[in-house]
Amino acid sequence: MINYCKATVPVWTLATGDVRVPALAGDKPMTVERLAELRSVLAALADEPIATLEVHPLPGKPDHSRGIPLDVVSPLAQHLSQLITQSARSSPAVAAATAAGEGLYRMVVPAKVAAQFGQGIVRPMAAKGVVGGIRGALVDSKGSIAAGATFVPVGKVATAGAAGGAGATAGVAVGGSAALTVAAPLVLMAVAVGVSANADSKRQEAIAHITELLEQLHEQKLEDEYSELDGCRDAIDKATAILLDQGKLGVSLGLDSAVHAINTALGAADRRLTRWQSALDKLPDGKAVAIGTLTESFPGVDDHGGTFRTHLELAALAIALKRRVNVLQAVEHAQSDPSNLFENFVRVLKHDQQRLDELESGIAGVLQRLSTLELARPNGLRPIFTTGEVDRLMSAAHRIHKLGDGVMVDSRPTDVVIEIARSKDGSLVVFPALPA
Repeated sequence: MINYCKATVPVWTLATGDVRVPALAGDKPMTVERLAELRSVLAALADEPIATLEVHPLPGKPDHSRGIPLDVVSPLAQHLSQLITQSARSSPAVAAATAAGEGLYRMVVPAKVAAQFGQGIVRPMAAKGVVGGIRGALVDSKGSIAAGATFVPVGKVATAGAAGGAGATAGVAVGGSAALTVAAPLVLMAVAVGVSANADSKRQEAIAHITELLEQLHEQKLEDEYSELDGCRDAIDKATAILLDQGKLGVSLGLDSAVHAINTALGAADRRLTRWQSALDKLPDGKAVAIGTLTESFPGVDDHGGTFRTHLELAALAIALKRRVNVLQAVEHAQSDPSNLFENFVRVLKHDQQRLDELESGIAGVLQRLSTLELARPNGLRPIFTTGEVDRLMSAAHRIHKLGDGVMVDSRPTDVVIEIARSKDGSLVVFPALPA
């Protein structure tokens, strides 16, 4: 838990367009609760998305391997540096908080904007051994980051865009609060990198599971399917680095072939989902199901590994890779039209995200239905069963019932937190976007 009791924390309100909202923040210090209220009111009243950005002392040495590093010349690093420099000139609180050069910058994007990124793109990842806990880059199981802090609204700031295409002009919202700064490029790039890091963390998790499962199965067809998907990583990583550094994508990257492989894997996942749903529909309502009947449609569902579980992880990998590609396409379109940054970004994301959300929701539904099934006793003439048969039935029931653990069925959007660690040289590490 990062607890800065009695600390003074500067907070910016960042708009993605020229909007008019009441002067809600003023220049008086706020509590955590008051800041949360302000976010809700701004989200409800403003026509354009409004994010908040806080700066905290950097807590120790965060695990940079979980984030995406960006050089000091990257657009996001330049936008952030420019905001800091301009703000420090007129705000003693910002000057004091940023004097060391390094810090933890925490951007909160409102729920109604996060909903446009797709319901499954930012979800809590259940922490092992912590009931109801989530894994985050720098937060505890309660998601708390600034308990007891006093937030000071940053005053009037006029900033200019930086670094080409994503550097659309920014300034103070006309007729709005003096603390409202128009900074579409900063919000856009932070969201893009945070969402990409979130998808990549899911990809890494899926790969770890698939590797373990395939070592048990020795299934060549699944090995080939996994190898083709994993082979897309290099092209996506290069494209991510180029776009986030304001470059242009070229055919030589191999992104087109990677997208084809991902779409093929998603097609396979769709077909498998249809078969799973059909198999569940054929089961008698309210009656116990024999393990043998279940494993015909869900091979290995009663064991540690199995083909069914590998298929689940392959689907998760394909979805994670596709989400990263979607973000890349959104960034590319947004940068091609500097006057319409955020609208382009959301529009490009929305279409493909709907398909991915439906696939994820369908798989979650299958896992939930499986987890509620009652297993029947083994068929046989003997009235007494061996210890081995009893153990297998109990073990299988336990594993099947656990399929529903961690399944996210609540698709209601939540505010999204993007945490950015800034080093003294101005370089950044952006951590996976998380629910607030």
